[in-house]
Amino acid sequence: MADPTHRVLKGVHWRAVGTVDGPATLAVSPLDGTGVVHAEAWGPGAERVLDRLPSLLGALDDPSGFRPLHPVVAELHRRRPHWRLARTASVWDALVPVVIEQKVTGQEATIGIRSLLARYGSPAPGHGASLGLRTFPSPEEVRLVPSWEWLSLGIDPARSRTLVAAARVAPTLERVLPAEPDAADARLRSLPGIGVWSSAEVRARALGDADAVSFGDYHVPRDVGWALVGTELDDDGLATLLEPYRPHRLRVQRLVALAGLHRPRHGPRLAPRTHLPARRGRA
Repeated sequence: MADPTHRVLKGVHWRAVGTVDGPATLAVSPLDGTGVVHAEAWGPGAERVLDRLPSLLGALDDPSGFRPLHPVVAELHRRRPHWRLARTASVWDALVPVVIEQKVTGQEATIGIRSLLARYGSPAPGHGASLGLRTFPSPEEVRLVPSWEWLSLGIDPARSRTLVAAARVAPTLERVLPAEPDAADARLRSLPGIGVWSSAEVRARALGDADAVSFGDYHVPRDVGWALVGTELDDDGLATLLEPYRPHRLRVQRLVALAGLHRPRHGPRLAPRTHLPARRGRA
């Protein structure tokens, strides 16, 4: 199982979720013939995740001001007119994988996330446990992970320090960020180790921020540039290209990704590192 927090079984989406009330397992069935979505949840956080199910399914997303100005964007939007940005039930559950994804290849990030879940995560409540689902360790549990254990998980000191620092203020983040989405970027970037990229990723996943572009990502400016103007861009070029779409710039990025559009990639993939020195990169 690639993601121990999520599984699709016979069309039902199962998710292991951490909430301020405790862990939960959420099972969501597709629309039935009457247009109704059915969901069940187990665990201390069950009531909270069910209350937030509409936002998880994009009910709070408002794309009414989005204008697909570019012909490619217009066509991608035409293909997915009902697509919406989701909001998760937990800022913490979004922040943990984002930090682990900093500065490393996708393969390394996957190894780090799965290792953390295997060693310090918990079996999801109810039926989630029998499916092998696991929830992320709570902020309190993350603060107790010994420094030497992080390296054995494939997570270098720069990222582990960021996680521990975020864990110290996690309750505040859960209260403040959803209540003040316009100020969320500044609050996140005030945390040590959280930069432009990390803030955007957390806001996109946890808050459904339609303007949270992944500046600082290696692939995003190159892929969006190639898809829309036929050439790879850097962050400055991407910012100029997407400026007319503000405050819906993330929609363009996501529509390009959902369509599988990316520049031609040649040569072997980067191999995972065999050591984990702290180094500069996206944050």
